[in-house]
Amino acid sequence: MKLLIFVTGRGIGGDAVTAYNISKTLKDENISSKVVLDPSAPGYYFKKRNIEWLKSPIPAAGGHAASKSRLMKAGLKTVKAVLDGRKLIKKEKADGVIGVIGGGAVIGCLSAKLAGVPSVGVVATPTDTKISLKLNPTLLLPESPSFTNKSLSSKYEVQHQYSPIKNDIITGNKEKILDKLPEKFNPDHKSVLFASGSTLFDDMAKAARKYAEENDDVNIFVIGAPLHDGINDILDHPNIINLGYINYIKDLYDLIDLAIITDDGLTLHETIACNLPVVVVIGVKYGRYHGLSKVFDGAVIESHIDDISENVNKALENKDEMKKATHKYSNEILNSSAHLVNFVKKHIKEDN
Repeated sequence: MKLLIFVTGRGIGGDAVTAYNISKTLKDENISSKVVLDPSAPGYYFKKRNIEWLKSPIPAAGGHAASKSRLMKAGLKTVKAVLDGRKLIKKEKADGVIGVIGGGAVIGCLSAKLAGVPSVGVVATPTDTKISLKLNPTLLLPESPSFTNKSLSSKYEVQHQYSPIKNDIITGNKEKILDKLPEKFNPDHKSVLFASGSTLFDDMAKAARKYAEENDDVNIFVIGAPLHDGINDILDHPNIINLGYINYIKDLYDLIDLAIITDDGLTLHETIACNLPVVVVIGVKYGRYHGLSKVFDGAVIESHIDDISENVNKALENKDEMKKATHKYSNEILNSSAHLVNFVKKHIKEDN
């Protein structure tokens, strides 16, 4: 069986990692797959792993932050993109399609319908959720506004699904990175991590700066490639250990006591799988808000930048109780890739 995985975005961050984790689990089940990205996507995540990908238009509307005008502009591009997607499915003689988040789910699933092959939508935004529920079996990720709705209306099967992560994320060893850390790291202090994914956004940097100005007895790590050069100026503070874009995240997870991250995506799933308490900073990515503290009750505290010190220190004080709460979710998160692929196998079969 051969599947195409249509992926929104630039092939750099969370959506690309989700697609990669799906393809890796499919391979373990002897199912071949190829990733499809928009022609403009640099695909660095796949490139550095020597993974080739296919190209077909996948217009983006802005995901959770999509405005009506952006949705309309993306809609105008959708017809051609779907026709191109259908052509690619036929050319590759694919047995089915997995549409991953946003434009990847919308274009992938519509193209599959037009090509006459089965598809599964992996959805996280209002638009992709609505379309996938009408077209095909759907996997709802926690960011989807319908995730907490247990009585959805769809003629297809719907499964509530944690994001698929790499299970080796829990195998980190802090001893491997201690000699990489600058002298300002104090092993006798508690350690926290500020991150907004592979890219570091302004508001996460501002949250780290504010916390650093008000707390000098905590190791404050910040990771991610800055969205623009000015972010490094925000992080220029004696109390901040700015590590930039790193490739030893699982070892860092083993070192820290608490993660301060965004209210979405794989990083939240990774940290909870590692039994790390979490503070989510609201609205960092274009004002998005998913309410995931309700999904991961007891393991996550919400915060705005203005009250970041109060909430981070509250989480550190209640670290043990919050850590106990993470255990309720960690095993299910670690099994998420297997659950996802079993769902795909159930609904996409060779010679369907």
